[in-house]
Amino acid sequence: MLEAAKGVGSLVDDSPDASPPTHDSDGRPTRTLPLTHLLRISLYWLGISTVWSGILDIVNGRLQFTHLVPQGSEGLGAFQIALIGTFIAIAVQPTVGTLSDYTITRWGRRKPYIFVGSVLDVVFLWGIATSNSLAAVAAFVSLLQFSSNFAQGPFQGYVPDLVPAKQVGLASGLIGLFAALGNVVGYVVAAVAVWLSATDPNAFLYGTMAIGLVEFLTMLSVVIHVDEGRRVKPRHGRSWLAIAMEAWNDEVLHERSFLWLVASRFFILTGAAIYPIMSTFYLAQSFGMDAAQTGETKLLLLAVVGVCVTIAVVPSSRLSDRVGRKKVIYASCLIGAVGLGMGAAAPFLPIAFLGAAMFAVAAGAFLAVDWALISDIVPKGSTGRYMGISNVATASAGTVALAVGGAVVMDTVNRIFGYGSGLGPRAALVFGLICYIVGAALLRPVVEKRREDDDGLVEAAS
Repeated sequence: MLEAAKGVGSLVDDSPDASPPTHDSDGRPTRTLPLTHLLRISLYWLGISTVWSGILDIVNGRLQFTHLVPQGSEGLGAFQIALIGTFIAIAVQPTVGTLSDYTITRWGRRKPYIFVGSVLDVVFLWGIATSNSLAAVAAFVSLLQFSSNFAQGPFQGYVPDLVPAKQVGLASGLIGLFAALGNVVGYVVAAVAVWLSATDPNAFLYGTMAIGLVEFLTMLSVVIHVDEGRRVKPRHGRSWLAIAMEAWNDEVLHERSFLWLVASRFFILTGAAIYPIMSTFYLAQSFGMDAAQTGETKLLLLAVVGVCVTIAVVPSSRLSDRVGRKKVIYASCLIGAVGLGMGAAAPFLPIAFLGAAMFAVAAGAFLAVDWALISDIVPKGSTGRYMGISNVATASAGTVALAVGGAVVMDTVNRIFGYGSGLGPRAALVFGLICYIVGAALLRPVVEKRREDDDGLVEAAS
């Protein structure tokens, strides 16, 4: 068994002569951590993002070019594949995150969940890769949602648990960077799979297992090298079932800023999901490309996106430390909406590329700052639970983007104006633009107040 704060001292200096104390009353480090520790804490996001960006794009490629569904129903097919898994993600992530807040093992609180979930991810990715019917693909995607969120819920407690308040902005930037790079890696693997599928029927299988390998390696880096070191919440004799149900009690309704932030994240992430999810359909339908042309063009597009995301992430996180998190998120919403509007109206590929570059800058800025804002305001002692609840927005955003942007908007417009018109994917991008505007509006009631501010008030009063 681990002692209450065992592991914190391995991250920071906790010798008897150290002054000031190495961690606060909540078990959170107060001394500056080396960059290597911040990188290890954040690295698993590379694997998570690679899996989900890659698998959704690979599935969309199979829908478009292998005819798992009738022509003109690609959006509906993608939605059907994602639907059940979304509800699984919403239920699993907060519940398992809450359980991890109370878990005591030799590995720590979070690592057993991360390890088991990642291993199962690889198994279920194999199932997706070898399935040849819409129902089978949907079943394995649902199982993948379960295993992935089994790992993600606990993992998301790392930044609030292990990173000093003064380094949250930097840690959030690193998370955003790894998440963005993971998206790029996943999309690149998917684009290569689509490109090779024109000549190699096993291309989608190879691509699917490649993204699983990336996640497995990043998981090993976290499990082997990260020391969790945070006090465990006492169970007070309660059963594990009672602990699991705690994730869904009405206490969260009193956290008004947190609820507004979750709502805002949902719409912003839905808008941000539109371009990646629609990219294969957009290039194939709006610009009349075949599988090889779509794959080649996506590789060029991803090169632009990768550079722009990488450039935007770290400066955005540092800027948010100076001007505030919300201002940076407002700017990202504006830039993202403009980028989607350009993509929707683009008559030529160069304009579409410019819109994608603006969209990538916006996505990088949001990924960098959003995590810091959540870490600032989540209640103490229940980080696994609240970070899991916050990711309900992440889990459902992609499915809503598929349901409304794909199955409703894209397929309906294609039926009205004709499949060959290419207007369906363009209309879906307009829907994403609207989501950005709504997300920015819902951010307004959120109060930027850091958790450590409450400690300062208590100490001053004493």
